[in-house]
Amino acid sequence: MARRQRGQRAGLTREAILDAALELADREGLKALSMRRLGAALGVEAMALYHHVDGKEALFDGLVEHVFAQTSARPSSRRDWREWARAYAEELRSTLSAHPNVLPLVVSRPAQTPRNHEAMERAITALEESGFEAKVALDVVYALNGLVVGHTVIAVDSGAHAAALEPIDAAAYPRFAAASGSDHGAAARFEFALQAMLDGFAAALERHAE
Repeated sequence: MARRQRGQRAGLTREAILDAALELADREGLKALSMRRLGAALGVEAMALYHHVDGKEALFDGLVEHVFAQTSARPSSRRDWREWARAYAEELRSTLSAHPNVLPLVVSRPAQTPRNHEAMERAITALEESGFEAKVALDVVYALNGLVVGHTVIAVDSGAHAAALEPIDAAAYPRFAAASGSDHGAAARFEFALQAMLDGFAAALERHAE
């Protein structure tokens, strides 16, 4: 690909930059992600990227935004809030699991970008229309995000170290060993926690309606 000159954008967009950044992070990890490497991947000078992202910190925030934006579940007053919350949590879990190298950014950065703020505004509005107070609606979204991110981090880390784990001593810890040896794996635990969380949200909504 022919390299463009400094400052030339020629159709370069923020979305294309974030796509390339995510691909590079997936392939080589966050340490490989620099403006120079990203520019090379896009066939432009690094300075051309600054027309769309202010620097590496803004790029990292954009990556978090970009990953969350890949969930297609959208809140709507015409959609049952439980249906949306479940679909959102399951899709976000799937997306984060597909991009484990970006998890450290998701955990450590609030990513206060306009696009994220717009998504939060839509979610709170839809949940309000379902009967939740605005502050409770915000708690619902944060709780869902916390559940998904925490579960995904643990699942990815456990998977990476699975081969090194020692078997549980069944003689000393019979109940723990029996429960751990069942087919109740990470997916089932996530479903259990998500269902419990949705039930808790429903109970809070009923209390508010009384």
